[in-house]
Parts: sequence; C-alpha cells; structure tokens
Amino acid sequence: MMELLTDPQAWITLITLSAIEIVLGIDNLVFISIAVSKLPYEQREKARKFGIAVACLTRIGLLLTLAWLAGLTNTLFTLFGQGISVRDLVLILGGVFLLVKGTMEIRDVIEGEHESVDMDTKPVTSFGMVIAQIAVIDIVFSLDSVIAAVGMANHTIIMVTAILLAVAVMLLAAKPLGHFIDNNPTIKMLALAFIVLVGVYLIGDGFEAHIPKGYIYAAMGFSALVECLNLWAKRNARRRQSTD
Repeated sequence: MMELLTDPQAWITLITLSAIEIVLGIDNLVFISIAVSKLPYEQREKARKFGIAVACLTRIGLLLTLAWLAGLTNTLFTLFGQGISVRDLVLILGGVFLLVKGTMEIRDVIEGEHESVDMDTKPVTSFGMVIAQIAVIDIVFSLDSVIAAVGMANHTIIMVTAILLAVAVMLLAAKPLGHFIDNNPTIKMLALAFIVLVGVYLIGDGFEAHIPKGYIYAAMGFSALVECLNLWAKRNARRRQSTD
C-alpha cells in the first residue's frame, strides 16, 4: 500500500480512470432518471441514491470478475503460433468491445443521435424492481469503463478506488456535472477517444505486442491539456463578447 501511495504512476492511473468513469457515467444518470420516474415522487430521490449505491456494488463485482479472469495465464489454445490464455482472450475481446463501442459512440455524438432505453413506460410501483433495473442498466452501460480499468491498472485497489470516487461524484454533483459535460461536448468526445485508445492497447497486449503505459498516459495527458486550453480560450472569448 505504501508503495502505491508513493508511486506517481499509480496516482496518474487513479486520476485517469476516475475521470473516464465520471464522464462516461453521466449517461447512466439519464437511464436512472427514467427508471426512478416510475416511482411516486416522494420515493424518487431515495431510489436514485440507493440505486446508484447498488449499481456501484455490481460494477465492483464485474470489475473483480474481469480482473480475476485477466489473471488466468495458462494457455488454452494456439493461434498463429502464439499461445492464447484466458487473460489474452479477456484483453482481446475487451479491446474489440471498446473499439466498437467507442467508435459507435463517437459516431452518435457526431451525428447528434441520442441513446434510448427500451423500457416499459407503465408505472412501476415496486421499489425493488426499479433498483434491479438500475443495477442491470449500470452493468450494461459501464462495461466499457470497467474493461478500460482492467486494462490500464495493475492493482485492484486502484480500480475499485476509481469506481468509488466516480460514484461519489455522481451522488454529490451529478446535476452540475451533467450540465458541464452537456455544455462542453468535446469533453465526452475526448473520453471516448481515450476508450478507443485503450481498446487498441488491450488488443496489442492480448497478442503480446506490449506498449509501454507511459506512452498511453503521455498521449492522454497531452490531449487533456489541449482540451483544457481550448475550454479556457472559449470562456475568454465568450467573456470578451459579453463585454463588447
């Protein structure tokens, strides 16, 4: 634990994963709102907070399962002269999933499409049913960020901490954070681009084509810095226009 606390790369990984979890978790709040809206008004806030807490547990369970599978290194079969283990399969399939999901999300953002959830619109009176819906929805829509966490972090404690931080932010600042990302859609585009980059990294790692993580972090950090400068410049431009 002390080694992790004094390791700069561990802190960089934690910050990066937390940011990705937060940005990509905003969409989950939309679906949570849809599920909660089927309850009486006085139960909605309680269901929202309890549902997010339950979703946090299911996300950590999914994370631990994938991390355990990624630790299985015994060769299952040989492909193109290279031994493929359960870990390799998890990385390759996870990387393909991130590439496909990230690309489709980027296309939807560019074309202005919005995701929708096929839910029964009839009122639901069962509090437990709504919580179960929230848990299932969170698993489906957090799969990309969970796979990214497994691929980027070598320590389970870092992955779990990133999820807990993201959930804490969702509970405390979901509304203003959602408005910020809605008003700055390039933030979400940047997070999706990171997901695609991590997908490429996972596929390469699954085929034993190892890419130093420092290169990945450097690319992400530089891109994030450029985006911060863009947001700063846009804010100053709006301020100058308002004073003219």
